[in-house]
Amino acid sequence: MSEEVDVVVVGGGVAGLIAARELGRKGLRVLVLEARDRLGGRVWTDHRLGRDLEIGGTWLHWVQPHAWAEVTRYGLEVTRGPRPEEAYWLAGDEVRRGTLDEFMELIDPGMRRLLAETMRWIPRPDRPLSEPGLASVDGFTVQDRLDALDLPVEEYRANEAAWVGHFNAPLQDGAFASALRWTAATAGSWHLMHEASAVFRLAAGTRSLVEAIVADTHADIRTGTEVRRIEHDPDGAVVTTVAGSRITAQRVVLTLPQNLLGDLDISPSLCPEKRAASEEKTASRGVKVWIRVRGPITPFFAYSSAAHPLSVVRTEFLGTDDAVLVSFGADSRRISPHDLNAVSEALRVWRDDLEVLEVTGHDWMADPHSRETWLMQRPHQLTRYLEAQQQPEGVLHFASSDTANLWAGFIDGAIESGHRAARDITTGLTT
Repeated sequence: MSEEVDVVVVGGGVAGLIAARELGRKGLRVLVLEARDRLGGRVWTDHRLGRDLEIGGTWLHWVQPHAWAEVTRYGLEVTRGPRPEEAYWLAGDEVRRGTLDEFMELIDPGMRRLLAETMRWIPRPDRPLSEPGLASVDGFTVQDRLDALDLPVEEYRANEAAWVGHFNAPLQDGAFASALRWTAATAGSWHLMHEASAVFRLAAGTRSLVEAIVADTHADIRTGTEVRRIEHDPDGAVVTTVAGSRITAQRVVLTLPQNLLGDLDISPSLCPEKRAASEEKTASRGVKVWIRVRGPITPFFAYSSAAHPLSVVRTEFLGTDDAVLVSFGADSRRISPHDLNAVSEALRVWRDDLEVLEVTGHDWMADPHSRETWLMQRPHQLTRYLEAQQQPEGVLHFASSDTANLWAGFIDGAIESGHRAARDITTGLTT
């Protein structure tokens, strides 16, 4: 079977859906092909543990302009989890208990020193490569720069665990430049960066955003349709699905994550930089675990260290007789989000009074349609590859949160990149 459209969008995540919406608004015939049986990509609201849980991407903030524009456009309600009343952290092997303010005071000196030159290296977060000397620090990992601070053990472990939570990756793999990018997006304020990346969420879940975009597009959207091969030349492209369908298009938008893009059969092949980035993979390989415990409990958060299978945990939902916690670890190979006993044991790092009733999550690293969580680059990837990753190749265009400028790795970044691809295409096809 064969058909012809103006644009094929490969991938029905947020970036692909935004691109499809904007292209359709220009009167173009758009076909979205999504390999999964659902839309949303790495955002996914699913009903588990008695709540609507975010299995993937979750948080947004009013300092994220592209995401907040969508919140305003569709009148989406924003909420947050309960404010922590207790905090737990480690001083070596000793568990400390205090308040949120006390923990923030503990990590503040290290955070300030680590990020002191943020705006020197990334003065324009919307143009992350604008400082010519950025390559001189892009070779460092967060671990390198954290170790150089020579912090007391309690401050070190607290700062380390906080960054593991942000990176969802071992800190010896994650580029220091990624920490700079996040903080530059909040004008150098680590406090605001912390809030923007981990507090506010959509009251009806990320599915409400996905559904609103879908309802607002004229594109033909097909789930359960995996692409096998793309052949392209200056006149257009032919997209072949696994089922054997062939679609001819004037333009193609590829929204695959960095870790997957190089695996797709594309002829002629992509530029060396795109292929190298895909072969190297991102640093992120962490795990997100949802945990239902017996209640009532006092809302809390806790940080351990990079050496523990779960480095961060906090209360996200409170019930009368239960509570649901969300937790993160640096390496998905060290703990399964479905292993109740292992999760229970991991929580005992901080406290032994929590009875775990159920656990759930999703192994994004094993997911054949992602093989990564959110973007955290390895050293040198920003300065070596980003510019090439963003560039069209003939009739092929690229949109992904992984290649955004401002909030790469976030919902905001996906929206930004979708707009960029659509603008580039409509400029070429409608002028």
